[in-house]
Amino acid sequence: MGLGKKWFLWSQVVIGMLLVQAFATGMQILSRIILVEGTFVFALMTYRHLVAALCVAPLAFYFERVSEVNKCNKNVWFWLFCNALAGVTCAMGLFYYGLRDTTATYATNFLNLIPIVTFVLSILLKLERLNLDTKGGKVKCIGALMCVGGALTTSLYKGKAYYIISHHHHHDHTTNHSHIIPNTTHTNWPLGTLMLVGSCFCYSTWFLIQVKLKQIFPYKYWSTMLTCLIGALQSAIVGLCLDRSVASWRLGWNLQLITIIYSGSLATAATFCLLTWAISIKGATYPSMFNPLTLIFVSLSEAIILV
Repeated sequence: MGLGKKWFLWSQVVIGMLLVQAFATGMQILSRIILVEGTFVFALMTYRHLVAALCVAPLAFYFERVSEVNKCNKNVWFWLFCNALAGVTCAMGLFYYGLRDTTATYATNFLNLIPIVTFVLSILLKLERLNLDTKGGKVKCIGALMCVGGALTTSLYKGKAYYIISHHHHHDHTTNHSHIIPNTTHTNWPLGTLMLVGSCFCYSTWFLIQVKLKQIFPYKYWSTMLTCLIGALQSAIVGLCLDRSVASWRLGWNLQLITIIYSGSLATAATFCLLTWAISIKGATYPSMFNPLTLIFVSLSEAIILV
């Protein structure tokens, strides 16, 4: 492969990963707005994953054989159920509640702790060795400690509020623009932080479950589609137990519908395809290198929009 082709491929991968972070940023901001406005969390999760399943379905039917999927046994269905329970119903549900009760920037920062918690859990469960006597093991531990320190600093440091758009300017025009910029001042920091910590552990558990699921069911598109469908069903059952009112489940032509379609199609289906493509070219660790950009993008977007 020539130098020009290598550079072109590298630029495509970088653009793809930047798109993944942009999709995640949009999801965080849109979700924060509609959750503060009163959107029911489990209704959002149910509809979002139904949209995601519909988007991934064509890829599953086109790239992977249906005959192989028909061989699913009880063991596969059990791990698919656990995968959906950990990664969709619990992890995403807790994250949405934490996002609603804090801020988009604060909630996004907790996502940076997921690789560290996953690393610790994998050592405790003896899925990975610490190997402190090797150079690789020492570097890995130092990197983990630095990530934890950075995340804690971002979470605990309280500086002056910074708005790219003048807060006073916004206040003077509240009457004229109240229908454009919603009130996002609803916070409950202790409860929100507890929810985000729980979400972090659930996401880490989800990654460990995926290792097992991949061993017994190596069909990534079918696995994603079935996980989304099972997660949507679980979210619907839990949601109906908590709130059966029609108003909580009703969809309208508003920002809530836009968020559901955006989250399902771009933040779930398109993101999964881009990550799979990048991993096949650059390896499993490459996409995670771009994750801190989401925190930067969300912080800037929140300073511009959620003022």
